[in-house]
Amino acid sequence: MFQGVLRKLDGLGRYFAFLGELLKSLPRRPFRFPRYILEMEHLGVNSVLIILLSGGAIGMIFALQMVVLLQPFQAEIGTGAAVAVALSREMAPVITTLMLIAKNGSAMAAELGTMKVTEQIDALESMSINVVQYLVLPKVAASILVFPVLTLLANVIGAFGSYFISVYLYAIDSASYLDYMFNFLSPRDVFAGLIKAAVMGFLTTTICCFHGLNTDQGAKGVGNSATNAVVSASVSILIADYILATMLLRIIYA
Repeated sequence: MFQGVLRKLDGLGRYFAFLGELLKSLPRRPFRFPRYILEMEHLGVNSVLIILLSGGAIGMIFALQMVVLLQPFQAEIGTGAAVAVALSREMAPVITTLMLIAKNGSAMAAELGTMKVTEQIDALESMSINVVQYLVLPKVAASILVFPVLTLLANVIGAFGSYFISVYLYAIDSASYLDYMFNFLSPRDVFAGLIKAAVMGFLTTTICCFHGLNTDQGAKGVGNSATNAVVSASVSILIADYILATMLLRIIYA
């Protein structure tokens, strides 16, 4: 047990050393802007469909539960406000990040892990190419930009899903529903969710890339790296969500 704790602490230390190397590579040339555009396309554009499906489903499911909960109190008009605030503050950034971890995080770890075991990483280093700057930095920068945009998209489609369930299935008055929702939802709620999404994007990408670059030899090592990356990133963003929620409640909502 003691050795297991030491291994975890060693891995945590190596992760922070990896973050330090990543930060050192920020001002270095060449910047390779085409790689940033390609990563934004891969992480963002190619993930729109899954975010639309998951965001719409979450909005519809949450609205269904809220209508049933509020009907005995004759307060079902507040369904839209409850769904919009919950999506903006918590559900949209968390669900979006979990979906992107499943889709892109595992792929990052597997890609870098395969490059490691096939000695492509060694080949890049032999050509004096900074591997972190060349392979990791574009993914991190693209994630910080793309995760908030996809979170905003999840907010919008989730609100539409909630509107459909409330207005067309439970015959809640449309004008009153929208008026109550927009009066209750504030820009601070949306802004808090976008901050969370950016931080979660950074954590997701750095954790997954770290596991990929530290892959053991063999095909089994690639599979283990992808699995460990998904698990570590998922747990980390949930912990980060609690910490960020506590901080933002004291800063933004003070």
